[in-house]
Amino acid sequence: MRYVLALSTLLSVFWLINSGHYTPLMLFFMVVSVVFVAMLCRRLDVVDGESQPLNLTFSIPGYWLWLIKEVVVSNIAVAANVWGGAETISPRLIKVTAHQKTDLGKVIFANSITLTPGTVSVDLEGDQITVHALTRDSAAGLQTGEMDRRVCLVER
Repeated sequence: MRYVLALSTLLSVFWLINSGHYTPLMLFFMVVSVVFVAMLCRRLDVVDGESQPLNLTFSIPGYWLWLIKEVVVSNIAVAANVWGGAETISPRLIKVTAHQKTDLGKVIFANSITLTPGTVSVDLEGDQITVHALTRDSAAGLQTGEMDRRVCLVER
């Protein structure tokens, strides 16, 4: 039931932000459509902890801020490597171990690797992620385990 309430709250906030109209008629339409969608999702049994990871609500914003900083730093490093020429680029495939306990945590980790310029998650098999790294530095940065550790903290 808490997932249905969370979905209803999220849909209502989304409606109010995007609508911009707060007349009684528009609010009535919001209530009708939110109730319809919530009932439909409950009937289809698609509202659960996997589709709505409520446990991430308070931990993920801090991780996003850290990830944005890493993306900016990596963008600068990749741009410097591109300007430096072919001798500054040393592509390689590495394996990184994902210490997350859930599939969602592993997906967040693999997607974070791909979002960071200079690295791309190629394969996720079990707890091993195959990563294509553009340079030795980007590979070494992943192998320190900082991103893995931060995703594990988000997952708790």
